[in-house]
Amino acid sequence: MTDPQAMGCACVIDDDAEVRGAIGSLLRSSGYDVRLYDGPAAFLSAGLPDVAACLILDIRLSGENGLEFQERLIAEGIMLPVILITGHGDIPMTVRGMRAGAIDFLPKPFADDQLLAAVATAIAKDRESQAGRAELQALRANHARLTPRERDVLGLVVTGLMNKQVAARLALSEITVKIHRGNVMRKMEAQSLADLVRMAEQLGIRDDSIHRFNTPAS
Repeated sequence: MTDPQAMGCACVIDDDAEVRGAIGSLLRSSGYDVRLYDGPAAFLSAGLPDVAACLILDIRLSGENGLEFQERLIAEGIMLPVILITGHGDIPMTVRGMRAGAIDFLPKPFADDQLLAAVATAIAKDRESQAGRAELQALRANHARLTPRERDVLGLVVTGLMNKQVAARLALSEITVKIHRGNVMRKMEAQSLADLVRMAEQLGIRDDSIHRFNTPAS
């Protein structure tokens, strides 16, 4: 039997109980964990799923526009992949929704396989995003373990400077730079310089204005 938690969670916001129930039944029969809401307030008060998830959002809601709610989620840092659905869709709505990051836009009535394909894509994207956020969080934790001098060395090494050039810039001996560089590799859990460069780019700490052919100002 398929584990709904492993499949991921599909959240549905639609103020039409019949439509909401039909979507829920389809998704449950496909193995998903399903949560149904009659409006944005109910969704927000319930809290976000703790597994990979997506949001199936009706554009025409009683009291609130689905597109405006989608934009509000983004503004609040809730980056759940969104699939927009509507029985009254038009091109401006589609463009606005897709520009705001919607995974798909399905006009009602839509085929079961269309929705299932969109949900699979959205949950896969959220799973990938979660993995990326976890990796970045681990990198930040490792970077926080570096001493100020080790951070200086890291910032210069990833620009391509050789040890003697780093030493000249920081007024250190080459041996001291090698020691700091070894500590950086160990604490950052980097297997190679290429690894370290990639990590620095993810952390946004690489200064591309510096390279090994630059001569430090005297």
